[in-house]
Amino acid sequence: MDNGAVSYRRFLEGDDDGFVEIIKDYKDGLMLYLNNYVQNIHIAEDLMEDTFVRIVVKKPHFSGKSSFKTWLYAIGRNIAVDYVRKNAKISEIPAEEASNILRDETDVENEYLRDEHKITVHKTLKKLNSDYGNVLYLIYFENFSIAETAAIIKKSYKQTENLLYRAKQSLKSQLEKEDFVYEEL
Repeated sequence: MDNGAVSYRRFLEGDDDGFVEIIKDYKDGLMLYLNNYVQNIHIAEDLMEDTFVRIVVKKPHFSGKSSFKTWLYAIGRNIAVDYVRKNAKISEIPAEEASNILRDETDVENEYLRDEHKITVHKTLKKLNSDYGNVLYLIYFENFSIAETAAIIKKSYKQTENLLYRAKQSLKSQLEKEDFVYEEL
């Protein structure tokens, strides 16, 4: 059983510190993952908070069929997909607010992704098809296995494997366009 599962079990048994540990361990990665869906760091932060609120209020059953992190990210993904469906219309925001959002997003990303190569790859991921960006982010930034990623994105193992292959090819092509020197993906 991983640490998240242990913390969640403690939380369910009444130890609030277990939930604090979950938030501390998973908030940044979950928020950046959700940002891939909504392309707005402030909304991603709200969705991350909604994910944790859902866990506190509904206390869903964690079966242990996957890692705790996989289970948590799947809940977050469902919340993000619901949000995107409900807010499919385009909204306009003032340019001043947009620049603040972008600045905040950059600050969070830079804090979380300190390594220069990771930052370059992360920015390039945004230019890719969203499915490609999501699968690459989950596998390479969050260290999920293909099976765990498949569970999160609700695709079969083979579909996820094929998606990963195409995503790596697309990322490689995009990085070459930008004259990026990369290691084998």
